[in-house]
Amino acid sequence: MTSKLYGNTPCFLDALNISKSKDLTEVDAVVYGVPWEGAVTWGDYTGCELGPKVMRLCSARYSGYLPELDHIDVFEHIKLGDIGDIDVVPADVEETVSRIEKFTEKLWQSGKFLIGLGGDHGVTFPIVKALTNSGKKVGIIHLDAHYDNLPSHDGDKFARCSPFARLYEVEGVRNESIIHTGIHGPRNKPQSGRNAKAAGAVTITINDIREHQDIRILADEIYAMASKDVDCVYLSICSDVLDYAFNPGGPVDGNGLTSFELVTLVHEFCKKGIIGMDFVEVYPQQDPNQFSAHLVSTVVLHALAGVIKNRIG
Repeated sequence: MTSKLYGNTPCFLDALNISKSKDLTEVDAVVYGVPWEGAVTWGDYTGCELGPKVMRLCSARYSGYLPELDHIDVFEHIKLGDIGDIDVVPADVEETVSRIEKFTEKLWQSGKFLIGLGGDHGVTFPIVKALTNSGKKVGIIHLDAHYDNLPSHDGDKFARCSPFARLYEVEGVRNESIIHTGIHGPRNKPQSGRNAKAAGAVTITINDIREHQDIRILADEIYAMASKDVDCVYLSICSDVLDYAFNPGGPVDGNGLTSFELVTLVHEFCKKGIIGMDFVEVYPQQDPNQFSAHLVSTVVLHALAGVIKNRIG
């Protein structure tokens, strides 16, 4: 068993512990945590800053073997490293955003496949901003119930409801290659749909997914839009793209994806070519069995299996 990252917390999926050495030479993919909950946009404290820890604890149950995907053992092909958590400053939003950007910019320079464990969805902005700092033009597949593109929340422009409003403003992101996928439900606001349209972003609703004849063909179509006229495609997953029946430890949104639909889309996207991903908005405090945190391991393994298939053609 790999040495613990801190306290009783193991490395994600028994990855190599590189939190001290920061040495990426022996790994193909890197996991990092962003234990951050910034400005809360509904209700009260959700506990998503505990997400990286609990996702790692839950991951200790799993191997890399996926019998449903041609019996692939992911870790026969990919060496995974866990570099630990980004040092956030709970009382300072702008400093934390800056730290996330600086931390991930160094990781992007390695060329490894990156996996960020959130944290609230506000963390996606500095992660993608760091990727564009390398000069790459980026497309984004955004799996979510909500657009997360409001200008701000109570004056906080880096709130969890605003990362895509900020990304629309980033020169290195091609807005027409931002694909808001799985959008559904009345917790969206009319302004959000208008903001996406004005920016030139694409909307794929839950009905578009359900009414398509083949989810794998749809995944190809989404990827084609995200990859048009860009150098790379990033994948951002909010837990509430799932129906709450499959996501007890996340925002309360019905009429969402099933777990099968989510892992299938993720696998198909990564087969086509994804540079990195994040999984955000897991709330351990409201999920006594940690079903949502457990599912993250399955999603990441399906992503890595796709990465493997992409690399071997």
